Amino acid sequence: MTIGHRRRAFATLAIAALLLVATFQALPTGALAQGSEARAWEALSGGGVVLFRHANAPGGGDPGGMRIGDCATQRNLDAAGREQARRIGEAFAGRGIAVGAVLTSQWCRTRETAALAFPGRGADEKAFNSFFADRGAGPTQTAAARAILARRAGPQALVVVTHQVNITALTGIFPASGEGIVLMRDGDGWQVAGRIRP
Repeated sequence: MTIGHRRRAFATLAIAALLLVATFQALPTGALAQGSEARAWEALSGGGVVLFRHANAPGGGDPGGMRIGDCATQRNLDAAGREQARRIGEAFAGRGIAVGAVLTSQWCRTRETAALAFPGRGADEKAFNSFFADRGAGPTQTAAARAILARRAGPQALVVVTHQVNITALTGIFPASGEGIVLMRDGDGWQVAGRIRP
């Protein structure tokens, strides 16, 4: 190999390395810290937090004229979504996971997911309302959600049923319908422990 070939090869490797570093720096911390499902359940048994995207509700976003409190104006769970929500509750019960609180957005599909998975436990929390139709509200709501998580204490799991945009803003992960992203304490903050598949 000539000196010219070596220089070109070195330059190519250097560029590739820089691109790789840039790619990793661009990824959210949570996306780099994804663990296994077994680790997720272990974290929950120790008082972790799970951010569930509501169970299956066909479509995307909400119809025009959507009103909080009026389920007829919203995108709602279908039969598959209702079964998915029940299975979430069964998975927690089957593993003996103690749940301290269940927070939901004010959307009907998150409330119904919580009601079927954890009957009678859901409580509205505006910080977890969808901002899909109002992206400008995202930073404020995400900051409010982070503040709620920062105050989180106790040996029991916290369950949050919310929306894709909220979970992605908090973790950098795009969850499937009914999927849970589990967080565990990392000093004063949180890191992604794993994912609970729907």
